Amino acid sequence: MLSLCGLGYWVQGFRCFPWLALNFHMAHNLNFNPSTLQLVQNSANFPMVAKPLYGILSDAFYIAGPHRIPYICIGGQFIFLILSWGQLALIPVTGQTLPSLMACVLLSNFGASIEEVSKDALVTEHGQKHRIKGLQSYSFMALAVGGILGNFLGGYFSHKLQPRTMFLIFSALLSFQLAISSSECLGLPHRQTPTGKSVTDNIRKHLSGLMIAISEDTISKPLTWILTSIAMVPILSGSTFCYQIQSLNLDLSVIGMSKVIGQLMLLSLTLIYDNHWKQIPMRKLVGGIQFVYAFSLLLDLILVRQINAGIHISNEVFTLCFSGLAETLAQFKILPFMVLLATLCPQGCEGSFTSFVASTVCLSSLVGGFWGVRLAALLGIKGGDYTSLPVGLLIQFVAALLPLGWIHQLPMSCPAEKEMKKCIDETQGFERVVGSVRI
Repeated sequence: MLSLCGLGYWVQGFRCFPWLALNFHMAHNLNFNPSTLQLVQNSANFPMVAKPLYGILSDAFYIAGPHRIPYICIGGQFIFLILSWGQLALIPVTGQTLPSLMACVLLSNFGASIEEVSKDALVTEHGQKHRIKGLQSYSFMALAVGGILGNFLGGYFSHKLQPRTMFLIFSALLSFQLAISSSECLGLPHRQTPTGKSVTDNIRKHLSGLMIAISEDTISKPLTWILTSIAMVPILSGSTFCYQIQSLNLDLSVIGMSKVIGQLMLLSLTLIYDNHWKQIPMRKLVGGIQFVYAFSLLLDLILVRQINAGIHISNEVFTLCFSGLAETLAQFKILPFMVLLATLCPQGCEGSFTSFVASTVCLSSLVGGFWGVRLAALLGIKGGDYTSLPVGLLIQFVAALLPLGWIHQLPMSCPAEKEMKKCIDETQGFERVVGSVRI
């Protein structure tokens, strides 16, 4: 299970390889303006919002016996990811128009969301079964390693290969992952859907358990904080990306390497958290991360204002060292919450609970992304005209500081004794064993 999930998270991180080629294709070959490019980036995540549906289904219904792995094979690798990226690679006209491009990207993320739900549930189940706390940090490590290699190779091959060729390489990697997952699936014992009742009854039971879980203050308060802290910050990634390649004429390999450095930082921060920062009170740790994240957003302002040139730091060097910092901190900020919420996850409802958390985080990211698109339109930021981009970056900075005003909603620490809700048979309903969490 660990090797299967490790490979899955690594491939998930490696998805930046085709996405870097796709972003360059949209900005350079199709000449999309920044708002359109960012609209595609954010709209592609709509299938992620439906993750709770996939999670409840995977909790309640076993496909051919094994619990989660068939969902990984069917959703993540075969029908959706291989066919979507493979179609972009093999059918040239698919990537030349916005509707067909969007259809492939949505199909890709639909499959990816099903795979991610199953992997997250497997990790949570394994951690609870063997009483291993904080396995999510290892997932972040595998993601970061995949991201490092994906961004490095994406930046390097962007000048040597056509985007279609990079899409084909990623499709081949997914085919290899499918073969590994299928072989693991064949070796597992077949089981029947639990409780012997209909899938509808099982779905109703797990949905009820999910509603009970998220209504608890120990879960709802930290979840609300992380969601609002993400949603209220307007994302200007599309505008920044277009500014870098159109106004600063930065090479795509430089942007790719900046993301490599960002993923290296994410890997380092995850290792430090796993070994040292778990002991820091959660409120203090998250507050510090949010504070640094807010000021890291001003680094793009330094680049846009060319302050770096005034102190004799080239645009390439500044982008390499600092461009990926804000994105890295935004990713890392989620880790303490994933560890906390996995600790409080109801047993037997790992798929529905972890998928609900993931989908709400994705939804908040979508809100921030569309808020960024709207802000760029209001400020008149478009291809060739980035005079209002500094104003947008300042608004980002202020919005990122605001969540510190209700940081008291977070617990001081993870529960000393796990609060959980055990999913047991339908004659008993959901049993709660409540521990203590210091607020």
